[in-house]
Amino acid sequence: MQDIWSHIHSLMPLRDAARAACVSRAFRSFWRYHPNLIFRIETPDLNFIKKVDCILKNHSGIGIKSLRFESGIFYNASTSYYLDSWLQIAVTPSIEELTLGILSYNTNYFDSKYDDEYNFPCSLLSDGRGSSMRHLYLSRCSFHPTINLELRNLTRLHLAFVHITGNELGCVLSNSCALERLELNYCYGIICVKIPCLLQRLSHLEVFECRMLQVIENSAPNLGSFHFGINHVQLLLGESLQMKSLSMCYPGAVYYACAELPSNVPNLETLTIGSPHEMVDTPMLPSKFLHLKCLTISLVGMVSQERMGHVSIFGDTLQLRQMPEHHRHGNLQSVKITGFCSAKSLIELTCYILDNTTSLKCLTLDTTRGVSSCSTGEHKKCFPIGKMLTEANRAVLAIETFIERKVPSTVKLAVTKPCSRCHVKS
Repeated sequence: MQDIWSHIHSLMPLRDAARAACVSRAFRSFWRYHPNLIFRIETPDLNFIKKVDCILKNHSGIGIKSLRFESGIFYNASTSYYLDSWLQIAVTPSIEELTLGILSYNTNYFDSKYDDEYNFPCSLLSDGRGSSMRHLYLSRCSFHPTINLELRNLTRLHLAFVHITGNELGCVLSNSCALERLELNYCYGIICVKIPCLLQRLSHLEVFECRMLQVIENSAPNLGSFHFGINHVQLLLGESLQMKSLSMCYPGAVYYACAELPSNVPNLETLTIGSPHEMVDTPMLPSKFLHLKCLTISLVGMVSQERMGHVSIFGDTLQLRQMPEHHRHGNLQSVKITGFCSAKSLIELTCYILDNTTSLKCLTLDTTRGVSSCSTGEHKKCFPIGKMLTEANRAVLAIETFIERKVPSTVKLAVTKPCSRCHVKS
């Protein structure tokens, strides 16, 4: 019976387990063995630190599977002692998940300086104490392993705003043969990321805003998903035959995707490209994405329709130009164009899509700014569109005049227009 009650208590959230311990003598003894210690910071003050310290100091340290500070913990010199003490208690051979988010009173999140930060005690993950660890998330701290860490069961590693070098990261990866997901965000100390071939299970890699990074070299054979956003990085992907999904966001990404990716990732199915301030002049190459199912291209920049210089379809009503037919897009099923306007070239592109996509099911033409333009919430506020309202109305007229008649009965045409509130406000 005791084992049953103990199991029930272990399944309770931390707050409920504490309440049960207050009203039941039996549950009170189980409290010291609760496996999942999850703390959500409501008020970052000394009382919170005292509460956490009391809970961990009274825990037996046996059977802890998860320690998570979900909202982050504020760090200064006085809290370093507490963090060391808590980790010493919680990081045992049984722990499977550690989430340690550090918030600093003094440091700008996007500053590359590491003057005031917590130095994670890497020795806690040696001598078998990290052997059961499956998920490690560290934020806003230094992580400098100088010894071999035993992380043979680690499946997910997420580092954000962490001071670590490329060699130190390589040391971690070489001891994490079960790794499936690697996420590196704002880790400014890394110059080169080398993914070793021993990471046979690695399927997802994410690298964003590691500003000193120069090279990403992948030798993991089964990488299926790669997302990165950083400028001027040399990508050495090899022949990534298993990669199905790739997203990139940096200036020049469209050109790189057309020039390099078809030969390096021939089996790609989902490609998402964001390119700020790119004047697109893509090369026409014989190699293509033969298996591509979803393509999203965002030419990001501070461009509004009221400032765009384009030839309106209503200013040049001569015969529409025909794009050369390289081949029909037999598998394309859904197309969405946001910021649709009355530009003649855009009308021509839309007509080309309708004429050459035999499997098209849905065509969405959004004449507004996109998802945040019109609100249907209780406040009923719309993002101001100013003079763009006039162009949006011209775009709707262009759709009705030149596009609707070309839409087959098998294709659903959805046109997003400015709402009535936009008209009133403008």
